[in-house]
Amino acid sequence: MHPSQALFDGKIPTALAVCDHYCGTEPRMIKALALQKELGPCFDITFDCEDGAPVGEEKQHAQLVSKLINSSDNLFNRVGVRVHDPLSSYFQQDLEMIIPECGERLSSITIPKVESAQQVNLLIQQINSFAAEHGLTKSIPIHVLIETHQALDDVFAIAALPQVECLSFGLMDFISAHHGAIPASAMAEDQFKHPLVTRAMLEISAACHRYGKTPSHNVCTAIKHPDILRNDCLTAKNLFGYTRKWSIHPEQIPVIVATLNPQTHEISLARDILYNAQQANWGPIQFAGKLHDRASYRYYWMILQRARHSGINFPQLEQDEWLTNDAV
Repeated sequence: MHPSQALFDGKIPTALAVCDHYCGTEPRMIKALALQKELGPCFDITFDCEDGAPVGEEKQHAQLVSKLINSSDNLFNRVGVRVHDPLSSYFQQDLEMIIPECGERLSSITIPKVESAQQVNLLIQQINSFAAEHGLTKSIPIHVLIETHQALDDVFAIAALPQVECLSFGLMDFISAHHGAIPASAMAEDQFKHPLVTRAMLEISAACHRYGKTPSHNVCTAIKHPDILRNDCLTAKNLFGYTRKWSIHPEQIPVIVATLNPQTHEISLARDILYNAQQANWGPIQFAGKLHDRASYRYYWMILQRARHSGINFPQLEQDEWLTNDAV
């Protein structure tokens, strides 16, 4: 029996690339596509129409985003877009200019500054209706930025929405919403220490894992300090359960990919345990002096799924298609 059937009843939680690289100007978007071509789909790209884009050129920028997503430089169809916030007059314009032009190749739409699950659900219906009017044959995955008090209060209901694929923590806007009550240091070195910030991180991560969605950790502004970024990645991963992180500079991508992806020894161990589990028809086994059953099998299966979606070739998996392929 295939692991997805034996362990998850055929419903495996989503596994996205561990890095989501944001860029909002033409040179940076072109550079990101070139880097993805060079490194492979080990990271996703999000073209930014909101905070990271030029002000006063919203229409031209949306046209540029569509052009680049449709271009031959988009080799893997792993490029999404962050639209303006729902209260902006440019939100509808973004949808009207981007979905008809490149909706079939769009990997996701990220919606910022939401306030409730009800609002997100209505926005998804609006996106789906607009997509259907223009003949799209797929539902575009929705990513949601949790950066307001209201959104955090409703985060479990937001994560429960079927089309929502990923929740991202908007650290800076969240701290700004406290009007000076949280010190600026919590945007950087103290983010894992301040109780109000860590509470938000935990709520977002817990909501994602409750509903099989991907929690994405916030930006690291220390773009010239890879050790700080690496520590952020490890803390977010090991203490807060985040499996994905934003990048805002090309030099951050390799660090995030190397730190958050499963390591070679983890993949080898997962492969060996699952191989022996399959031989035992998914019953309990003893491996290296430790007892394993379906509870631990699910953990190691997700290690392999994250490796599979990393875009990196792992030689130890090449001969075991059943370990990496979806159930038939």
